[in-house]
Amino acid sequence: MPADTAFTFRISADPLDPAALKPLLGDAHAGACVTFEGWVRNHNEGHPVQSLEYEAFAALAEKEGARILAEAREKFSITHAVCIHRTGHLQIGDLAVWTGVSAAHRDAAFAACRYLIDETKARVPIWKKEHYTSGATQWINCATRGDHVGDTHP
Repeated sequence: MPADTAFTFRISADPLDPAALKPLLGDAHAGACVTFEGWVRNHNEGHPVQSLEYEAFAALAEKEGARILAEAREKFSITHAVCIHRTGHLQIGDLAVWTGVSAAHRDAAFAACRYLIDETKARVPIWKKEHYTSGATQWINCATRGDHVGDTHP
């Protein structure tokens, strides 16, 4: 794998396939691989959820995602890291985000994977709209930290 693809952050309108993504983490120096899958669930804070809708300004989101990957690369001894977040209308059970990290040792892989998903949720400007079974909708959990603070919804 070329060095420039070892650390990848993408926004995708297409469904994610974990089996196709995991090989992106392969490296003969890696003895550990940790992945995280974030699925659409049927509830949030006591509200029954029917589906979710994600929107993002891809260029801005991918720029912030690249910063997060660079930070993880500096903080942890990792060989590869990939984070891909969906956009569009997702149903219950759909995969919304996939994060994977490989490293020589498991401690670094676990810590880096946790760092990537936590920072992605906190900083990357991805807007989430919940569609409730009642027919109501609400934009929630929009990123509130990072250089993009003050940017508006697309």
